Amino acid sequence: MTRVLITGASDGLGRALAFALAERGYQLVVHGRDAERLAEVAERTGAQAIRADLASLAEVRRLAAAVEGDLDVLVNNAGIGFGAPGAPRQLSADGYELRLAVNYLAPYLLTQLLLPRLKRSAPARIVNVASVGQRQFDVDDPMMEHGYDGTEAYRRAKLALVAHTFDLAEELAGTGVTANCLHPATLMPTTMVRRAGIGEVDTLERGLQSTLRLVVDPALARVTGRYFDRERPARALDQAYDLDFRKRLRALTESLVAGV
Repeated sequence: MTRVLITGASDGLGRALAFALAERGYQLVVHGRDAERLAEVAERTGAQAIRADLASLAEVRRLAAAVEGDLDVLVNNAGIGFGAPGAPRQLSADGYELRLAVNYLAPYLLTQLLLPRLKRSAPARIVNVASVGQRQFDVDDPMMEHGYDGTEAYRRAKLALVAHTFDLAEELAGTGVTANCLHPATLMPTTMVRRAGIGEVDTLERGLQSTLRLVVDPALARVTGRYFDRERPARALDQAYDLDFRKRLRALTESLVAGV
């Protein structure tokens, strides 16, 4: 039976994905931060539930260690949005800019820790939920200590996640583990969007179908290193394809996660 870990499964897209996969007979591991909502999803899907705050890299390590058995699919869906307009810069439990920590460092570290299990289960898939809203990432100011803006912080972190996905696909070539990323839909009716105080554009169902496709579609079993805008192959921001930038980002990332 295919075993899937979904982060951020207690709300929004992750919750909808958990229900859709459970209906298809997939075995699930669900992660969330809200204990009550997470318990409800686990009860309805028969999943193993692991509560963790991805703003702490120690919690990310605990999450990885708590996953039972092997793993066939990892969906890095959990994230933190733009925040309220004009909100001040926030830091993670480790002293890192919060959106960088949750939207990039956490999925980076979780993936690295779970790679041995994914390789054992190959063919396996990694799906990173990114965004079409990407911005240039400044390796010299990764914590946005200058000119902070929550929307820009979110978009820079998503660019980093896309660039990492491309690196990961190259690293995993020949292992049977694929790595892809996507913009599932635009401004779905989720808690993240509501807190930002911006209007909705796409339905949650639209985002669900885009993400579900990368998890279950047999036609994508060998597709790797791609960015999708909903269901369509698309081109990410140019910086994500810059090998020099990706090398510098990787070195920075390794130093940040190793230091905690």
